[in-house]
Amino acid sequence: MAASRSLTRFWEWGRKIICVGRNYADHAKELKNAVPTEPVLFLKPPSAYVKEGSPILVPAYSSNLHHEVELGVVIGKGGTAIPRQSAMDHVAGYALCLDMTARDTQDECKSKGLPWTLAKAFDTSCPVSEFVPKEKIPDPGNVRIWLKVNDQLRQDGSTSQMIFSIPYLISYISEIITLEEGDLILTGTPKGVSSVQEHDELQAGIEDIVSMTFRVDRH
Repeated sequence: MAASRSLTRFWEWGRKIICVGRNYADHAKELKNAVPTEPVLFLKPPSAYVKEGSPILVPAYSSNLHHEVELGVVIGKGGTAIPRQSAMDHVAGYALCLDMTARDTQDECKSKGLPWTLAKAFDTSCPVSEFVPKEKIPDPGNVRIWLKVNDQLRQDGSTSQMIFSIPYLISYISEIITLEEGDLILTGTPKGVSSVQEHDELQAGIEDIVSMTFRVDRH
């Protein structure tokens, strides 16, 4: 594989970010949403990626930006209608991700029955860690993900609490949207989402396997 297309730098060339909403029952309940019977999907563009060293920017139109810590699944082998039994063969590795959400904008979109694009797809709405090779997380269905704001623990959950498993999601998504090498799937967030302000520092981790730190700034 050419160096310019290394999966360890998927954020530089991966073509899409597919996000799963409400995949932890406690998070659905904290936002007063029904627990879904099938996955809720939305997209972020690759321009949403931001890496450590650059700030998370609060959109000018939002005054209630929320953090959502998530396990990201990096696709290493593309496919359409991937069977659940072989879904994990398509995974190259993982990344720790934040799904930054303009909650006030999302609430407005939901009340009007409009898409969530303005709430979810803005620049810097997808902070990601370094690539984590698959063998470092042998059981992605049972790892702890956590997030602190200014050193205070806000989110602390396990992927074992997911409603829809990673193989199920890969199979389900690929029936609708062909998955390609370098794509990222955000698998949902546990409870504990809350608002962040300008100058806040966010620290997040997957157990002690990988961690990352971001500052919040305004446009």
